This record gives sequence, C-alpha cells and structure tokens, in this order.
Amino acid sequence: MNTIDLESILGGDDNGDYRFGYVALIGRPNVGKSTLLNQLLGQKVSIVTHKPQTTRQRVAGIKTTDEGQVVYLDTPGIHKSTGRALNKYMNRVALATFRDVEAVLFLVEAGRWNRQDRKIAELLSALEVPVFLVINKVDMIEHKQELLTFVTEVSSEGEWDQVFMISALKGDGVADIEAKLMDVLPFSRPFYDGDQITDRSERFLAAELLREALTLRLHQELPYALTVEIEQFKREGGMVRIGAVIWVERDSQKQIVIGKGGQVLKQVGKQAREAMEALFEQKVFLQTFVKVSKDWSRSERAMERMGFDE
Repeated sequence: MNTIDLESILGGDDNGDYRFGYVALIGRPNVGKSTLLNQLLGQKVSIVTHKPQTTRQRVAGIKTTDEGQVVYLDTPGIHKSTGRALNKYMNRVALATFRDVEAVLFLVEAGRWNRQDRKIAELLSALEVPVFLVINKVDMIEHKQELLTFVTEVSSEGEWDQVFMISALKGDGVADIEAKLMDVLPFSRPFYDGDQITDRSERFLAAELLREALTLRLHQELPYALTVEIEQFKREGGMVRIGAVIWVERDSQKQIVIGKGGQVLKQVGKQAREAMEALFEQKVFLQTFVKVSKDWSRSERAMERMGFDE
C-alpha cells in the first residue's frame, strides 16, 4: 500500500481544496454495506458473510487520496429488535452513527424494498446532510427493465440527493460515489495519518476474522450465539501470538464449535490464521479456547466485559 504524504499535499497550514468528512453506510442487514466498505478501501477491513447481522459494531474505514480523506462508517444493519441486548445494541450503534456525519450512503438491495427499508428512509428524511440512495447488487437483476422499474419506485420513496446503481462486489459504479463525495464533503485538513485504514485495533480485527471464519463454517442460529474475545495479542520474534476465547451460550454449542475430535475448531483456526497473516503481513500463532457464558447476548453487562462498546 502506498503511503500518502499529507504534508506535501496540503502545503503546510493551508487547507487549499483538500476535503475531509465522515460518511455513514446505513441499511438493513445483508444489503452489502461491509462489501462496499472493503471495495472503497481496496482491502478488507469489515468481515463479510452470507448471514444477516454479521456486522455488530461500528467500523471506520479510512480512505486517503490526493483530493481528500473520507472516513466511511460501516454500521450494523438496522432491524426489528428481538428483545436481546445484542440486537438492541446493534440498532443503537447504527442509529447513533448517522446523526454526526457529513453524508449518508443508504444501501438497499436491487429488487427488494420492504418495511425495514421504508422505516430507515423515514428516519433519514429528517437529516440535514446529503443522503444518497445506493442500489446495490444490480448485477443480480437479469432483466434491465425490471431494474429500471424498481429504481423508479424506490426513488419516489424519499428525497435523495442522488441515486447510484452499483455492484459493491464487482466494484461497478463505486468510483461514481467517491467522485460525488469529493464534491459535497467540507474543505478541511485530514484527521488521520495517510497510511491509516481503520480506527479499530489489531485485537479487534483479529477477533472479527476469527468470528468470520466461525460464521462461515457453522450453520443455522449458532453464529448468532457466539462472540470472540482476544485475551492475548503479542508481537515477538517476527511472529504475532494471539490467544482467543470463543464464547457461546450453551454446553451443546461448545461441542458443535469444537467438533468431533476437534476438527471444526482446527479448520476454523486454520482459516482465521491465514486471514490474519494476510492482514498483519506476519506469521501468526493462534490459540483458541471455547467457553460458555450462559445467555451472554441477553446481558448488557456481559457484553461490556466482552468488548462491546458504543
């Protein structure tokens, strides 16, 4: 990754025409917010799976160019709360994020507009910052007339500053969003160093990569009943040593995560370790332990102990 020399771009104390701002990625679960963030950054910061509500905490992705610095805030999908503390927490994080940004990207899935989307649109209508409707997964619509009809319908559901049609996975249309943001963000010096890509710690990223591997490997509801806590993160001798605890809510879930003869945990650990090595660009020694904390997702106190912060 090329390092951006911000001082040479900014020319000392003069801001010139450099831009800086925060942009929220908002939408219901599984519309592609994390995929879009990773595409914007050109590398992986947010984990991605096929399961809704994979993103649980706000993640900032920082994109620095010669024209400006944009901090994209990936948020949990806004959804109908089930009463669990975890679900309420995710909604609070998402709703708080878009109240203090310079622009909002409201993601919806091409061909699907439901009550959740409409509710979010109503919330966004009260904002005084630019709100851009981003219709994602357009490559999944086979008949273009069907897509055009959908675009016409959802465009009338709110007063959008602009409507974009994209494929976050393939990158189609993403550059148009970036160009527009450079037109609307305020002139300002950047807040972050030119080579920084996220505000999250390496411990957080390691935990997320392990949780991603678990979510991809396990089925049904179990991924929603587990979380990961990093107890040790130490660099020594050209290697990163990581000790991780996988918390579940039942003894029966613990056995599923470990698998017969420890095979599931072994496979998950291998996948997560390889992802960590790619991110940290160092060899990783990963130790994993599975422990039970009964109904942790229903307890705000337990969640705080496990690193959920707002």
